[in-house]
Amino acid sequence: MEQRALGRSGLVVSRLALGTMTWGRDTDEDEAAMQLTAFVDAGGTLVDTADVYCDGDSERTLGRLLSDVVPRSDVLVATKAVGRTAPGPMGRGASRGHLLAALDASLERLGTDHVDLWQLHSWDDTAPLEETLAACDAAVSSGRVRYVGISNFTGWQTAQAVTWQRAWPGRVPVVSTQVEYSLLQRGVEREVVPAAEALGLGVLAWSPLGRGLLTGKYRQGPPAESRGASPQWQGFIDGLRSATADRIVEAVVTAAQGLGTTPLAVALAWVRDRPGVTAPVVGARTAQQLQASLDADAVRLPAAIRTALEDVSAPYFGYPERRFDR
Repeated sequence: MEQRALGRSGLVVSRLALGTMTWGRDTDEDEAAMQLTAFVDAGGTLVDTADVYCDGDSERTLGRLLSDVVPRSDVLVATKAVGRTAPGPMGRGASRGHLLAALDASLERLGTDHVDLWQLHSWDDTAPLEETLAACDAAVSSGRVRYVGISNFTGWQTAQAVTWQRAWPGRVPVVSTQVEYSLLQRGVEREVVPAAEALGLGVLAWSPLGRGLLTGKYRQGPPAESRGASPQWQGFIDGLRSATADRIVEAVVTAAQGLGTTPLAVALAWVRDRPGVTAPVVGARTAQQLQASLDADAVRLPAAIRTALEDVSAPYFGYPERRFDR
């Protein structure tokens, strides 16, 4: 698997990241072990989790596997903090108190003394940004974190965080942003992706398969064993469904038929090779599902198909993203 620098940092990661949001709940430890082994065997290095995934069980599962199945040195561990992880006033958010406590708890669950990429899971209006970023500095200076990233920030929030860190000597740079990005979710192209490119951040694309819709498996309704058929996930899947989404899915299916591959491979290859993207983050409930994503690594989209997909899925660009004097 190709390795790519994460933005303009010295951190080099695989161009496909393994997401673990279902580990410890929908994905049991045996399945997770098979996924991790297959991913590393294919040349994958970046494994993404978060302290809130499955109430911490995702990190616990990954920690046990890094002790028993795959050497810790073979994997780059990325996790996130900001969400609710404990009761009380310091149990959530981007305050210094919560962030550093959450980091210690993540390290304990992961069974490691450091994480390679620590990401702020979302913007927090209740905490001063300078306090939040100072906590990131403290985490790196203590050796518990190697690199810092953000997630789900808007364009202006991204620019503010990055420029604040650059304005002061000795501050830890922000190296990445993780956002939802797929043929069904291209809104980040208005401001977030241009900001990331201009500021040297690598983009990690979560849900690159459009919450599963771009695989084509929901065209006739949700399969019985799919996330879309469960009360827990149905609203999440339906959040991207629309007449426009249906047209995009059909275009992906048609492209896959023409190339002799799968809709999954087409959708994943499109995101993987977008400007600014370092790696899509692919989550899978089973090892078989993950293998389909690993097999897609060899797929290259011809220019004509890429253009057709971009035309059918193009987001609206108006003022001020598009200047009207051009």
